[in-house]
Amino acid sequence: MKIFNGMNISASALTAQRLRMDVISANIANAETTRGQYIDGKWQPYTRKMVVLEPNNGSQSFKQVFNQYMDSSNEAPINGVKVKKVVDDTAPYKKMYQPDHPDADEEGFVLLPNVDLLKEMVDMISATRSYEANVTAMNSTKSMLLKALEIGR
Repeated sequence: MKIFNGMNISASALTAQRLRMDVISANIANAETTRGQYIDGKWQPYTRKMVVLEPNNGSQSFKQVFNQYMDSSNEAPINGVKVKKVVDDTAPYKKMYQPDHPDADEEGFVLLPNVDLLKEMVDMISATRSYEANVTAMNSTKSMLLKALEIGR
């Protein structure tokens, strides 16, 4: 039903931003984890994860949906957003000299995760603000629907 499109769009964004916050929280929690995966007989540090979002309208790009929406003769299929995948960050690991660390190599260097706490905090603030904006949009839609119901009285 088209009357609930705004609610559905906000709900999909709330779900996506919640997952984004969960992934960021995991990155922060593992910022010092030197034993993430065991590959080729060797421990690798934790690898930063990132959430990739896409429109929930199939394979159309944002520009295509926007152009359809602006064309008054067509109704654009606006269905919100969805999580496409969670990917590993390809940034290199940090290397720190700590010869007493149990995971140090023969030269005394330890590979640390590629997690930058400052970047994670900025991403967390962004996800939180997006979440709050979608809650506000959902509440506004709800308020408009309630006002529309009051007209009939």
